[in-house]
Parts: sequence; structure tokens; C-alpha cells
Amino acid sequence: MARRLRFNGTGSGVNGCPSLHEDLASGEIIVHGPPVTNPEDIAQLRHLNEGEVPIVVPRELLVDFGPKEVNRVPNLIGLDEFDRLFTQFEHTAWRLETRQRYASDEATETYAQFVRGEAVNWDGVDAEWCAERRQQTALGKRFERVRIVDTPATQGQLYLLDNARRNTAVGESIRTLTRAEAEQLHLPEEDFWLFDSRLVALLNFDENDNLLNVELITQPAEVLRYVRARDAAMHYAIPFEEFAARQTAE
Repeated sequence: MARRLRFNGTGSGVNGCPSLHEDLASGEIIVHGPPVTNPEDIAQLRHLNEGEVPIVVPRELLVDFGPKEVNRVPNLIGLDEFDRLFTQFEHTAWRLETRQRYASDEATETYAQFVRGEAVNWDGVDAEWCAERRQQTALGKRFERVRIVDTPATQGQLYLLDNARRNTAVGESIRTLTRAEAEQLHLPEEDFWLFDSRLVALLNFDENDNLLNVELITQPAEVLRYVRARDAAMHYAIPFEEFAARQTAE
């Protein structure tokens, strides 16, 4: 069975070598780079067994992207602290939505209306949330999302496509990518918010698609991985209105 590898970073901005990957299941680290070929250098290496290939790795690569502890301890924050992030950020709050459904959506009356085939009136829904978004965007702050949609789209994803009318009305910018496009771009499977390109709120869900906890990530090199994902997603994603029109045409 193939490993599930995550690209953590590279010491090269040109050819991507050497680079460091992490096995998401085992936590093992895989590094690739230029091989050591000088026989005199190889002769000095201890415990180099048959089939092993020594490579050269800049110290900065390991410092920036290598694990800092044997067992990673996540920095979990409460929902109140998570909510405060949406008023305390300075410039941009960006979201990547990757899941096929969100259990919290399905507990709402608007979701029930949508499932029944009724036109959902988003005016006045979550009035406090909408007022806060308008207040923050009036200060010049930006809220942006890219939503990944399967082919065909799930009911939960179609609901969010309809819900985007409410989000844009309060100042959010919402764009869409297909699942196939996201996979081609090697976007992470994580669902997260990125604030001011300096901290990440990683949303962890249980097997029933309920929000389990929120992990705060501030280590610069780790945050950079999510920044790169945002740049790729924003480059290729299309406005939700255009995507919705394609769905209707099909």
C-alpha cells in the first residue's frame, strides 16, 4: 500500500531539491537530494549498508522543515479563542474547505429547506455572524474562501454553493475548485483558516463530520506550507457564480 506523503518543504526555490516529506501515518521523514558520490567521502561514512544512498542535506532544511519533537503535541484552542481570531486579524482571513459534508450544516433549518427543494431566504440568517463580517470588512479586512467540490457535487457541497450568496452579501469572496483540480495541485486535505499569512487554525473533524477541535499552528515554516496551498488554490479557483452556472448548465 502506498504511503500518504505530505510535502513539508524544500531548501531550494529553483528545482525543489533537496526536499523533505512526512509520512502522515507513521510520522517517518523522507528526504531526497543530491547523492554523495566521491569515494573518499563515502569511505568515511559509518553503517552505510548495501542499498542505502547517502545524500547531502543543508542544515537549514532540517531546521526549517524537520520535526521539532519526537511526538508532536498539537496546540489546541477553545472555540471562544477561535472565534476571536475573526476580529483580531489585521488583513486577511482565508479558508480552504475540503470536506464533502459538515454535520453542523445539516442541523440547520436552512439545510432542511434546501433538501426539500425550497428556495432558501438567507436574509437575516445568523444575523450576529453577518453583522460581524460586515463590521470587519468595513475596516478594510478581507475574508476569502476556496471550496473544493466533488464531481458530482455532494448535497452538502451544493448547499454551501447556495449558501455562498449569503457569504458574499456580507463581504466574503468565495471561489471554487473541483476535487480533481485540487489533487492535481497537490493541495492539502486539511480544512483550515489562514490568518494574515502567519497563523493557521486547523479544523479537525471526527468520523461523523462534526468539528472535533481547532489546532493553532504558528511555526513559520509550517505556516508556509499552507500559504503555498492558498496561492495555488487562488490562482486556479473560479468565482462560485461561474461554477454554479456550470452546474446548472449540466
